[in-house]
Amino acid sequence: MDKAKGTPSIHWLNSTVLGIGLASLLSDWSHETATTILPAFLATLGVAAGWVGLIEGVSDGLSSLGKLASGHWTDRLARRKPVMVVGYLVTALGTASFGLATAAWQVLLARATAWLGRGVRTPVRKAMLAAAVTRETYGRAFGFERMMDSVGAVAGPASAYFLLLAFHHDYAKVFFCTLAPGLAAVAGLVFLVKERERLKIKSVSFGEGLRALPGRYRQFALAVGLFGLGDFSPTLLLLLATQKLAPQMGAAKAASAAVVLYIVHNAIYAGFSFVTGWLADRVSKPRLLATGYGLAGAMVLVIMLAPLGFGTLAVVFVLGGLHMGVVETAEDSLCAEMADEAQHGMAFGVLATANGAGDFLSSVVVGALWSAFGTTVAFGYSLVLFVAGALLIGRLSRTARN
Repeated sequence: MDKAKGTPSIHWLNSTVLGIGLASLLSDWSHETATTILPAFLATLGVAAGWVGLIEGVSDGLSSLGKLASGHWTDRLARRKPVMVVGYLVTALGTASFGLATAAWQVLLARATAWLGRGVRTPVRKAMLAAAVTRETYGRAFGFERMMDSVGAVAGPASAYFLLLAFHHDYAKVFFCTLAPGLAAVAGLVFLVKERERLKIKSVSFGEGLRALPGRYRQFALAVGLFGLGDFSPTLLLLLATQKLAPQMGAAKAASAAVVLYIVHNAIYAGFSFVTGWLADRVSKPRLLATGYGLAGAMVLVIMLAPLGFGTLAVVFVLGGLHMGVVETAEDSLCAEMADEAQHGMAFGVLATANGAGDFLSSVVVGALWSAFGTTVAFGYSLVLFVAGALLIGRLSRTARN
């Protein structure tokens, strides 16, 4: 039933869900094209793992601030859609501006700007998605959106691979090409997303809004934050593959092989996002999420213990895609279920901030540990936090009613 008007609900795959899904696909296509070649581009600037971690970490940290502020205010806005549209536009422009960079600090500035736009739009998009479907179909709606996002994450690296060949490794031209899908994402939102009329909600302080969230939600957010402290950016996996394969293949072929592995990673991510969404509407969401955290732990164990040739790295990238598909869909659908619709903006803002703050610290710390002590110490740090997050979610699962 439509909660606002008491009329029968329409099918979960409606215009708004489709529009948000297409925007996720196209926007991810845009910035994943850039992300795929970013480590190789930074290498031409003489940048090492520490700088890659810093760029990713600072960008994720600024994105987290945008998510927290946006999550708080979106519950009080009469219209959310314009904020979402502007966020997608800023991300598209910031990503394309990588092509103007001639130094690492300029890449940092462009990436941070793009990720600020991404942060602002995230809680708004998720709140609008939850409002467009029924409680019984949260898993499928969020699974569809994650699937579309990750289809874009397959198209992005594939485009990067062919564009690099077409432009003879002219990175700037590839970055400028990302503007086309980025702007198409904005158009999809403008023409397809239909915003429901919302009841006016009493304005409360940030602290009051945070305290109003259920106790189980706070335990969930703590588990997400712990996991996020170890959940480093996939950009570091690309760097790992490039470095480990270069002695065997040479720098150019290693960069291309890393792109192929990343395409496989994102294809697995795409497939399991919707599968997870379907499962999330039928099984215990906390148990599903704990399984995803366990897959992340398996991924870093392979990195730490196995010789890293192409075959082993393929296993690493497959496990990475599996864990992302399960974790992101299960977190979103569990978040929507735990909070009332009137609190969805705040709930998704806190969730995104917990993830983003963790990403900020994890990418910086893992990059720094890698540079100082090597991969075993760096990924061992992640393993400890993955296990801690899984154990805390396991406790939540034992008290779950679903």
